Amino acid sequence: MQSSNQHTEVSKNMDCRLCRKITDMVIENDLTYALYDTFPVSPGHCLIVSKRHVAEYFDATAEEKKAIWDMVDAMKVIIDKDYQPDGYNIGVNVGKSAGQSIPHIHIHMIPRYAGDMDDPRGGVRGVIPAKQKYAKQPSLDKS
Repeated sequence: MQSSNQHTEVSKNMDCRLCRKITDMVIENDLTYALYDTFPVSPGHCLIVSKRHVAEYFDATAEEKKAIWDMVDAMKVIIDKDYQPDGYNIGVNVGKSAGQSIPHIHIHMIPRYAGDMDDPRGGVRGVIPAKQKYAKQPSLDKS
């Protein structure tokens, strides 16, 4: 893993904003890079991006998927040091119906902070707001 403030060779799909010259990269490995989100949900919100132009996560190679998750681990160290979050939401949008707006693999790492919302229970279930909150299931223990 290496820090980077210089352009790294990524796919040349100039119609894709994640393939264009990247000058604000935080770190990179052979197959991925990380940068802070232009429209962050919270301080430290970053994107983990495949260097190869691949539209969806499930089309990535096994090596690319491993590199993505290695980068998530590496960025956690940086974000923990720089922002001291209390937790994380990590997710990927696959397809327009799931909210994917850029057809290029990228994982969102969203640091979470105590008090950033009244009741964070349900976490990523909040992508469908009516499904985020759920009642505690009755205990199956009969004793």
